[in-house]
Amino acid sequence: MSLINDINVLTGDKKAFAKMFDHTILKADATKEQIVNLCNEALEYEFASICVNSCHTKLVAEKLKGSNVKTCVVVGFPLGAMSSRAKAFEARDAVEAGAQEVDMVINVGALKEHDFEYVENDIRAVVAEADKRALVKVIIETCLLTDEEKVTACKLAQKAGADFVKTSTGFSTGGATAADITLMRKTVGNSMGVKASGGIRDFDTAIAMIKAGATRIGASASIAIVNK
Repeated sequence: MSLINDINVLTGDKKAFAKMFDHTILKADATKEQIVNLCNEALEYEFASICVNSCHTKLVAEKLKGSNVKTCVVVGFPLGAMSSRAKAFEARDAVEAGAQEVDMVINVGALKEHDFEYVENDIRAVVAEADKRALVKVIIETCLLTDEEKVTACKLAQKAGADFVKTSTGFSTGGATAADITLMRKTVGNSMGVKASGGIRDFDTAIAMIKAGATRIGASASIAIVNK
């Protein structure tokens, strides 16, 4: 079956399409009421997960208990410039509170300084705290990197034992592009998931990311995209 036919089959099955999405709310002024509404939407549409800041972990885990929708929590977000110990603690705290997926941000400055050992160990510290209890997705913030740096970041995430590489926080100078997804997929092959996140607000953009190799989409406009 061709890729185009695969896409047609996927988008023809609303539930299968919805399982590609991490239904996301990461804004600073998100309220508990909004988080609960997000949970209800995710349960209705059967999204892959809900992606939230770590202060909401317990609330989301309780709301989603018994469902197939995962609790996804960001760590070291959005700058990635926290200490490795701080990221590791935040990851452990999130997993203990019920997180089943952890999206962490790399230390971009260390990558640009070619301190690759630091970057790898930073990722590895979070992977160790997830301890197979939660998937780890590594946000490399593609908009700040050269193509060479993107490839290096993906390889370091792979070497550190992460499960996914992810394009963006959505809080920097740009979001996901199909070109970046293609490069990331080529780098990691089929051994890891690739998540496109940041600026994905419509059906056509989401499909472009999937065609490029994304296996997960992070979006706050998930419902509008799936209903298309």
